[in-house]
Amino acid sequence: MTDNVLDKFNLHGRTVLVTGGAGLLGKQFSLAMAQAGANVVVADLAQDAAKGHADLLASRGYQALGVAVDVTNPDSTTAMVAQAVERFGSLDVLINSAAMDPKFDPQHAGSQGANAFESYSLDSWRQALDVNLTGMFLASQAAVVPMLAQGKGAIVNICSTYGLNGPDQRLYERPDGTRSFKPVYYSVTKAGVLGFTRYLAAYYAGKNIRVNALTPGGVFNGHDEVFTKAYSSRTILGRMANLDEMSAAMLFLASDASSYMTGSNLVVDGGWTAW
Repeated sequence: MTDNVLDKFNLHGRTVLVTGGAGLLGKQFSLAMAQAGANVVVADLAQDAAKGHADLLASRGYQALGVAVDVTNPDSTTAMVAQAVERFGSLDVLINSAAMDPKFDPQHAGSQGANAFESYSLDSWRQALDVNLTGMFLASQAAVVPMLAQGKGAIVNICSTYGLNGPDQRLYERPDGTRSFKPVYYSVTKAGVLGFTRYLAAYYAGKNIRVNALTPGGVFNGHDEVFTKAYSSRTILGRMANLDEMSAAMLFLASDASSYMTGSNLVVDGGWTAW
């Protein structure tokens, strides 16, 4: 036990590996873990972006390492974990944030296509399953090896409100009548994340390895007024999440603050799924 509850959030001396660490939320998670005192491994398919974010953290006085990883390749995920352990001596927390996530912000405008179910390609479906589910499987499979040797560890998997509820496709209809769709793979793979989380938590019963999920709602990233207003109207709090509003929840799940929690799903969605 501790005299001060804030001590439970302290990650000093621990190593946290974030896949998709150069992504929108991955950067926030990496920063939050570093601020809590952890050694942080930023892993991403985009090697330059991973190294760039790790270098930024290091320039602020944090311990950080950027590594390249293809989460669909078992040799790559094994090498990622090996680099983390070689550099920092342990691997205490894995945050599975790497995923294909079809976005509709200005940065990705026009990149999604229609995504109609009737014509959705088999190749795209298979690629998404490889990244969003097989990637999480492989990263976790590699990470639990040092965790078992240490006798402790924590894994946090990123789900989505669309893994709990079907997408409201009306959000993606434009004022001129044109529309696109959140693709089928996203809901299916994110629902699979919850099944994987519960399986792994139960599998490691008695091994001191906790496995939980974090389910974010929509995070504002410069979305246009039409989308922002439509999305916000469907949340109880009446707005999209700010970029940093998932970080404290992630720190809770990654740290001893959640020491009596495994196989669970923490939903941070502004009330989207409550009505």
